Amino acid sequence: MISEKDLEQLKNLGITQERFEWQLGIFREGMQYLELQRPATIRDGIITAASDEANRLMNIYDTSEASKVKFVPASGAASRMFKDLYAYIDKNPVEDIPSDNIIREFITHIRSFAFFSDLEECANKHGTTIDDLIIGKNYVNILRLLLDKEGLDYGSLPKGLIKFHRYLKGSRTAFEEHMAEGAIYARNVSNLVQLHFTVSPEHTESFRNLLHQVQPVFEKKFGITCQVSFSVQDPSTDTVAADSDNNPFRNADGSMVFRPGGHGALLKNLCIPDSDIIFIKNIDNVIPEHRISTTAKYKKILAGKLLEVRSKVFDILREMDVKIPDAKRLQEIQKFIEITLNYKFSKVSFTGNTSETTALFRQILNRPLRVCGVVKNTGEPGGGPYWAKNTRGDISLQIVESSQVNMNDSKQAGIFTGATHFNPVDIVCTTKNYKGEKYNLQDFVDPTACFISYKSKDGKPLKALELPGLWNGSMSDWTTIFMEVPIGTFNPVKTVNDLLRNEHQ
Repeated sequence: MISEKDLEQLKNLGITQERFEWQLGIFREGMQYLELQRPATIRDGIITAASDEANRLMNIYDTSEASKVKFVPASGAASRMFKDLYAYIDKNPVEDIPSDNIIREFITHIRSFAFFSDLEECANKHGTTIDDLIIGKNYVNILRLLLDKEGLDYGSLPKGLIKFHRYLKGSRTAFEEHMAEGAIYARNVSNLVQLHFTVSPEHTESFRNLLHQVQPVFEKKFGITCQVSFSVQDPSTDTVAADSDNNPFRNADGSMVFRPGGHGALLKNLCIPDSDIIFIKNIDNVIPEHRISTTAKYKKILAGKLLEVRSKVFDILREMDVKIPDAKRLQEIQKFIEITLNYKFSKVSFTGNTSETTALFRQILNRPLRVCGVVKNTGEPGGGPYWAKNTRGDISLQIVESSQVNMNDSKQAGIFTGATHFNPVDIVCTTKNYKGEKYNLQDFVDPTACFISYKSKDGKPLKALELPGLWNGSMSDWTTIFMEVPIGTFNPVKTVNDLLRNEHQ
């Protein structure tokens, strides 16, 4: 039963009772799995761009006057980067050389990290040096200087505020590297660079302070004007937690527990930027400025493809506004939808009313469009490109994560593991229709693509509900095009020692 107090809590969060009951229903009825047809592969759902084609697409992008924005989810904490360091601290060993390979690599190459100067300065404030701590085998103290509040407090910072790369004149955080990237490939015709970062409320001020420091430097260096905006996850996108009986999990005071709904909750934030082209990229997938040429090239190629396809789609929709196409023209449009837009109808008949077929095709054409870069599968966790049954019962291209697949079904598991490519969250999209109006992105979500994770709170088991992921279930009914890009454009920092890879030095 839901009480008046519960209703008041829902009201304060901006969550409707209907949505609340839907969330509880997921716990009680179980999640629905996606039905995979086959992996998308080269020449079967994944396109490539040879040099001539690549140059043509880049020219489309470079000569376009379309407005652009770079959208970067940056609210995630960096704590997972340091989980191995925390595990070593918990063991608290005293040894001549760290027996843990990860810690040994970290200590051996500690001077190669962009944050080393700050760490050394912090050690000095505590009356010591990093060298003295190493000589004294105080490895745990070094890690604490990095992670704890008495030190650099990296353990509580978001990845965007971690110093990733060292330059001759200082170091740059991941946030700053995204500003540099934007200056290189996402400037408008007036040299305006727009960036939007989703951040957590407790770190918004820190991001703004850093922006205030570095914005004049980047604007002078690149000859640009920066327009940077921030947003936080809306509390109305939080999801209720459930207990083992699938009832709301409650705190000691009787209030219900709500949790952030995962990165799928950022769909609402994606509606904020008002640009023709939106580049989406994770905060930790950046490299130093001198290595960015390949990344910039393929960003332009993806955007050029987006603009080319968008133009053709818009032309067809405007044509439909003028008159209902005849049967022959509808067959041509169907071919375009199936071959270029990767949408396979379960059944289409031209023997009936052409106005009905036109209405159907209009629905398929008039959707948000995205072009996704995919790299060859190297075993990275995350989503891959597949042909799958969509919410209409037709077959379309989808980014699919393992949580969406019934891995107990050997056939489905076999299809999932057979993927040749991986999506590194390298997406260029448009969220406006042919009239320049913004789509209501919630209309294109597969609401069944959420999943349940199991956690604990106050010593009791807790079930958490994650909303459909931003680039998989939340974009399920978008028009999707996959294009192969080089593996060199994918350089994530999942652990702190990833910063020691050549790509980040």
